[in-house]
Amino acid sequence: MPAHEQINYVEFPARDPDATRRFFERAFGWTFEDYGPDYIAFSGAGLDGGFFRADLAARTDRGSALVVLYSARLEETLAKVVAAGGEVVKPIFAFPGGRRFHFTEPGGNELAVWSEPDA
Repeated sequence: MPAHEQINYVEFPARDPDATRRFFERAFGWTFEDYGPDYIAFSGAGLDGGFFRADLAARTDRGSALVVLYSARLEETLAKVVAAGGEVVKPIFAFPGGRRFHFTEPGGNELAVWSEPDA
């Protein structure tokens, strides 16, 4: 049962939903369900959501919220993102809580991945 007044679902624009699907399946193992030609829902990502066909993309330089994934092995995850067709837009950098990188997926949306600081 969904938690009362808690974030339950997130939706992103996608210029090319099929390319976006292939990327997230390959890089992160997310699963998808089609809801017509212009919408795909995803699960297996920690929070369910979907992608709707649009000409826009969610980017922080345009004021979008940033969705941040977690990785126990940051460099491995970065390699998977690149191998799946993602583009690194901010290489790994340190921040007070750890390390992270930002990437865009083939649909143009920017996301980030973080990990704890190096020991």
